[in-house]
This record gives sequence, structure tokens and C-alpha cells, in this order.
Amino acid sequence: MVRKEAGRIYRITLADPDRRNPLSPPMVEGLLEALDEAEKDPQVRAVLLTGEGPAFSAGADLEFLKRVTEMGAEENHRHSLSLMRLFHRLYTFPKPTVAAVNGPAVAGGAGLVLAADLAVMDREARIGFTEVRIGFVAALVSVLLVRHLGEKAAKDLLLTGRLLGAEEAKALGLVNRVAEPGKALEEALALAQEVAQNAPTSLRLTKELLLALPGMGLEDGFRLAALANAWVRETGDLREGIRAFFEKRPPRF
Repeated sequence: MVRKEAGRIYRITLADPDRRNPLSPPMVEGLLEALDEAEKDPQVRAVLLTGEGPAFSAGADLEFLKRVTEMGAEENHRHSLSLMRLFHRLYTFPKPTVAAVNGPAVAGGAGLVLAADLAVMDREARIGFTEVRIGFVAALVSVLLVRHLGEKAAKDLLLTGRLLGAEEAKALGLVNRVAEPGKALEEALALAQEVAQNAPTSLRLTKELLLALPGMGLEDGFRLAALANAWVRETGDLREGIRAFFEKRPPRF
């Protein structure tokens, strides 16, 4: 269900193309295992996530949908918790993550795009939160969507269930870049490589700050930022960065 390629850029591919890469239980577990491996590997500087075939991820597993109303409360809760762990894990992952949205990203698939740090979307792809169309609630992804867009814009997407094109998704801030057809993976890989050249300590600390700041008041946010500013000055990455700057050479992080 998940194909992994280790390296400086750790590539994770949702590999169930015949079913449009749904977030089935095996897919969710495979993604969580891959993220664990990527975090533990010191050679990995960034993670690239994409889908195999014409879709990024169609979201719900159709086999799961057929029996969801017959499952008991416990099983449904376990399933929801596994999806929660995946979105939380990806959103809080300590290394930079980039999504290559090579095709439709719908419902939970769109949630994966939101959870990644950066996203490059194929110009012909579509993204949306269509749960209300079949009686579901985009409950887990709404947590991320409100952080991205604010309440009013999130209501537009969640209550209509409409699909967005790449340009509108970029204008709203759901994705960062729009690629020409068939080029999303190539451009996402280049973006991941660009990010991976930067200091690992700086990248990790920047992500931690961005996670914390939205829930903090102005004074607390500045105090946390001042601590981060002071702490990073004691790191080897900064020493190497300053040395390389004055020696007029690329830093060796």
C-alpha cells in the first residue's frame, strides 16, 4: 500500500492506484511506519509524499464505506483515532514535508495535503472536502483547515463540499505552487531539495515555533521567540553557517 524510497529526500508513495490511493487501514499504518523510519534516519532531511497513478488520494476507502454504518462505536472510534494519529503525526513531523499533489486530493486525501508543510499541485488536479455530500463530517481535517484559512473560508469549503482547482487552492493558501500537468512530482522534489539544503536545527525549531504561535498571545509568542532566538545561537549548525558565510562557501550541515 505504501512504497518508500530512502535517501536525503525520503519519498513516500501512496501505492494503491487502482482504488485511487484511499486511506484504508493498511495505508494509514504504512504511512505512520514510513514517517517513523524517516524521523529515525539521520540521513533524511525532508519527506516527499505523493500518489501513484492518476490520483493523489481519493480519501475514504470504498470497502470501508460499505460497512461503516454497521460498525460498532468502538471500531468506528478506533478507525477515527488512527486517522487522527496520521494527520497529527504528519502536521507535527520534525523534518520538512512536501506533498506532490499529482491528481485529485479529496476528503482525507485533502487532509494529507493540509498536514504537509508545503504542497505543489498539478494544474489539472482538484482538491476538496466532500464529506457533507454523503452524510459524513470533515471533522479531523477541519482542525487543520481552520488553522490554514480561518473560520469563514473553512465554512465555504466544508459546507458546500465543492472541489477547487489548483489556482484557487493556491490563492487560498491550501497549496504553495501550481505545476504544469505531469510536473507536480518533479517540482515538489526540487522544492524538497531546496528546503533540505538549510540547517536541520533551524528547520526543526522553525516548525516548532509555527506550531505553537497560533495558540499564543502576543507577549507569550514574543517570549517563546526570544528563547528560540537565544537557544539557536548555541548550536553547531549556526557556528557552521556563520563560518561558511565569512569563508564564502556553502555550509556543510
